[in-house]
Amino acid sequence: MNIHPLFGKQSNYDPVQTILRLATVLLFAGRAWQHLFWDAPFRALLWDQDIMEGIILSLRGGTWQEFVTSENTDRFIRILTLSFGFFYSVMAMLSLFVSKGMRKLTWLYVLSSFFLAFLAFLYCKEKFYHMGQFFEYAIQILLPVLFIYRTTGRIEPSKLTLFLKVATALTFSAHGLYAIGFYPQPGVFIDMAIQIFNMSEPHVKIFLKVAGVLDFVISILIFIPRVSKYALLYAVVWGGLTALARTWAYFELDFIMQSLHQHLYQTLYRVPHMLVPLAALFISIYPMKRRTAR
Repeated sequence: MNIHPLFGKQSNYDPVQTILRLATVLLFAGRAWQHLFWDAPFRALLWDQDIMEGIILSLRGGTWQEFVTSENTDRFIRILTLSFGFFYSVMAMLSLFVSKGMRKLTWLYVLSSFFLAFLAFLYCKEKFYHMGQFFEYAIQILLPVLFIYRTTGRIEPSKLTLFLKVATALTFSAHGLYAIGFYPQPGVFIDMAIQIFNMSEPHVKIFLKVAGVLDFVISILIFIPRVSKYALLYAVVWGGLTALARTWAYFELDFIMQSLHQHLYQTLYRVPHMLVPLAALFISIYPMKRRTAR
């Protein structure tokens, strides 16, 4: 009996495919929510005078000051942001139904990964080109391509597992660079921990350093066969908690809808940080032959 594509066929149920589909849908939904209702860091590039002044003035003339203060510029950035939001919305809906026979749609997922990589670059630029900031989004960048290749049956479980582990290791180790203080510990990390655990700031900073060290340890252990399952399980739990923290820390019962609207989208596009290692864990526990949901 057929059921909704999100869950695959009951007679040939593939939990890995289900997990990757759910992760992809939530990733696109979270990014769509962000771009449609909030903002994206396009100004980090478009308002960089050193990079953009020559290009912009050759296209529109005038002065740089006129460009950055123009209402038309602000309108263009808003339209650009909304356009990306619409694209991610379409991809979220498409990912609910895409199936094995839809190989021609692969280019859309490759384009999605490119857009997500560009978004990661913009965040990296905002952080003074800290490469850790870019690689913190490794799971999000690689997920659309891994999902479509798994869906259309063009990647073996062993190769998929390797890519899932590499994405997990890059994301967790990059996160760890901030937690241990290699880069300045983000104020948002400290604020969230204080809100959730009601700890003092000095204790929070110690807690973050310990968590950062564990991020590095896990990023190594997931490649060691005898302990990889336990390391992946830790990554699932920690990835889920850090995703949920974005909403949990700032949730207010008196303003439920407002709190969710302001913060839930950040949780949605980080849930793949839990689901991607979960997919790798399922493959490790239940080795499967080359198959996909139909």
